[in-house]
Amino acid sequence: MDRRQFCENLAKLRREKGVSQRKAAGDLQISQALLSHYENGAREPGLAFVCRACDYYGVTADYLLGRTGDRIETDSSAACLSHLAQQLRQLAEEAEEHIK
Repeated sequence: MDRRQFCENLAKLRREKGVSQRKAAGDLQISQALLSHYENGAREPGLAFVCRACDYYGVTADYLLGRTGDRIETDSSAACLSHLAQQLRQLAEEAEEHIK
């Protein structure tokens, strides 16, 4: 995950939606302080938050994580599932490295 791009995308999507950090944080079921940490790069979110944020802002995980400039997936369902499985494996590997 490109942390800088993730932070920029997260903050940009919130501003585009026209909501405050407090409102977005409440909708995303986290504290405003934690959302601020995610937006400024002080903390990395877990997979559950990334999924909620993608749903909330109507974008793909690839876009939010800075892996593509396309906000909406155009592949077939099977390709999407395969790609999601790949992302989950990568996130698990990164989490394992982070824990070490």
